[in-house]
Amino acid sequence: MEENEYRRMYRAAVPTRCVFEKGILAWRCACPHARRHNLAEREALACESAAGRARCEAWLALLRKKAVFALQLHEPSQTLPHAKEIKVQVGGLLGLAECLSAAPEGGTWLVDGRVEDIHGLLAAAGARFGGLEEAPFDEIMRAVVHFRARRRRPGRR
Repeated sequence: MEENEYRRMYRAAVPTRCVFEKGILAWRCACPHARRHNLAEREALACESAAGRARCEAWLALLRKKAVFALQLHEPSQTLPHAKEIKVQVGGLLGLAECLSAAPEGGTWLVDGRVEDIHGLLAAAGARFGGLEEAPFDEIMRAVVHFRARRRRPGRR
């Protein structure tokens, strides 16, 4: 399938793309509002919650802004390569989940090193910290920096 045709079909099938699509497709997180679509041997994710999508967009924008130094970027508006985008998305969610889980009333957000409910996590973080802008970004950025998408196999370069 031609790439332009794929993009046209993608926009028709997925009118509201999931903000954390890369992290979810990498099987490192999940969201009850994300719906999978198969298009020409590829997967796409649509978000079924307008309010949830707005919260996710705000969180990802905050993460990208705060991660400029941690990822050694020159400017916050710069488009990120896939590996750095995964670090920001998944590392940021894992860091936030760890911060919330450490609190006495925090709850459990991680299952086998995977965030199981992005929507619930961001809602809980907003309530706990009085807004996502007030989250402890020092701790979250540590998780972003230390996140490794895949481990290399021994003997490979």
